[in-house]
Amino acid sequence: MRKTISFLRGRVVLNAPVTLGFTAICLLAYLLGVLTNDASTISLFSVYRSSALNPLFWLRLVCHVFGHATWEHLIGNMMLFLILAPMLEEKYGSSALAALIVVTAVITGLFSILFFPRVMLLGASGVIFALILLSSITDAKAGEIPLTFLLVAVLYLGRELLTIFRQDNISQTAHIIGGIAGAAFGFAMTRRADSLSR
Repeated sequence: MRKTISFLRGRVVLNAPVTLGFTAICLLAYLLGVLTNDASTISLFSVYRSSALNPLFWLRLVCHVFGHATWEHLIGNMMLFLILAPMLEEKYGSSALAALIVVTAVITGLFSILFFPRVMLLGASGVIFALILLSSITDAKAGEIPLTFLLVAVLYLGRELLTIFRQDNISQTAHIIGGIAGAAFGFAMTRRADSLSR
């Protein structure tokens, strides 16, 4: 059920609760990082190799997607997230979008810990890539691979593969894994919808 707020002569619709909640948490995490001189970002909103016996290890495995290093990093990710996530939340439902976000966070976090132990990973870009690939197959039917999906995969994931060894602060691996997670989710949902319609 959508909630509305009266505003002047119109109504503001509080659509897409997961999308809005995710965006709000990212903003709060960034502001908290500013207030704590990045101490909260490092301890709560980044993922890196540490003891699995530490409860914060498990929290960071999911919460690293809320952390952002700079205001530009946050705004860049949130602009794309706010464009893609509401339509996907409308199509697949809030719980499915939340599940995709959590699964993508855990997979990218584990991959980073296992293969890049000296790197601290943070940011929503893995989730963004999952949404980009997922959005390109939202109208697919079972057994079909849309040409638009192939083009998006080549353009976005191909670019990441070409720059994977560049030494910068962007985790191309997280982008690739996020894209694969989004594509896998989309094709799984397509097969499920097809089997339910029979």
